[in-house]
Amino acid sequence: MARSLRHRGAVRVASACGVLLALATLACSSSEAKKTEAARTAVRTFFAGLPSGDCATLGPLLATGGSAKSCEDTVRELIEHQMQLVDIVDAKVDGRNPEAVLVEARVARDGAVRQEPFLLRVEHQDGGWKLRL
Repeated sequence: MARSLRHRGAVRVASACGVLLALATLACSSSEAKKTEAARTAVRTFFAGLPSGDCATLGPLLATGGSAKSCEDTVRELIEHQMQLVDIVDAKVDGRNPEAVLVEARVARDGAVRQEPFLLRVEHQDGGWKLRL
């Protein structure tokens, strides 16, 4: 009888652990999906505004700090090379930093679509998602 009670208790604990694991997985998936969608939106918004060359609009979409160039230099270089977003291939939360998303995008440069996807890092800074180019 004692063995039967222990067995039922173990089954309940295992079931409870399974439910908790499933809930944690769903929560992480939901959080990751929100991050990757926000990063995709940031990339689309930046490239949609790029032809204007307006750093008052584009500057807040660019990550700052580290080796980041000024908005003016970044935008000038991208416009000189006629960089255009063609499509977003994939987006994944960076395994080294959960506050960064790696976005693979197909881009056109100087009028030709690159064969290899372009890797863009999008970081969560100051309450928003910003590109580091």
